[in-house]
Amino acid sequence: MINPERIAQEILEAWAARQPIASLAARMPEFGLDEAYQVTAALRRIRQARGERPIGRKIGFTNRTIWDEYQVYAPIWGDMYATTVQETDGNAALDLSPYLEPRIEPEIAFGLARAPEPEMDEVALLGCIGWIAHGFEIVHSLFPAWRFAAADTVAAFALHGAYCMGPRVSIGTMPFVDWLAALANFEISLYRDDVPIDRGEAKNVLDGPLSALRHLTDLLRTDRHNPPLAAGEIITTGTVTRAFPVASGETWRTELHGIGLPPMKLRFA
Repeated sequence: MINPERIAQEILEAWAARQPIASLAARMPEFGLDEAYQVTAALRRIRQARGERPIGRKIGFTNRTIWDEYQVYAPIWGDMYATTVQETDGNAALDLSPYLEPRIEPEIAFGLARAPEPEMDEVALLGCIGWIAHGFEIVHSLFPAWRFAAADTVAAFALHGAYCMGPRVSIGTMPFVDWLAALANFEISLYRDDVPIDRGEAKNVLDGPLSALRHLTDLLRTDRHNPPLAAGEIITTGTVTRAFPVASGETWRTELHGIGLPPMKLRFA
């Protein structure tokens, strides 16, 4: 039987020391997703006890185009904290030194005005959202060369390092029907030092960010270890493009097409 607290301590110690670890699933054949989400709960207890405040969830591996690359074939989620989310005016800077093998992911974020319920359709889900934003998630891997099992990624913060978020745009700025169309059809172009790197579209993210939110809401219904979504949480919905390695000195930016959200620029120190 696994010990979630012991595994959580191992992960926190490795993160603090910036030292990679071997796959948990490879070391413990019984370590699956249910056990990994027990570690998620243990990490939250430990981090809250030392003063960190959970403020939302990140959804990972919603982009089906990267499943083969990482050998992970279903979405996962993890907690985000006030210490890991940076709200900006669309121009951000981030020190990469805390992260192991960091990569960048352009994503859409939702601010929940009320708690969504399982089996809601996309119109009802949109009615739970108070604002929408665009930002960059920085993901990192405690597992060398980004080789892991799905359960490993869940236990290791769902790979979450930081989220640099642009301005919040109120749902009230457009009719629901326009938001629904935009969230189903937008595209994001990604640049590194003004060189085009990739272009992704809404449908990459489980057919759209609202579908990703529905997936998480339904997934949490059967989670015995972690709470359902609540009003006030920030939910990031997964990368629209592929994830790319980043390095100090680089500047990354986005252009958005078909949705009324400001672009993002992020400089790495």
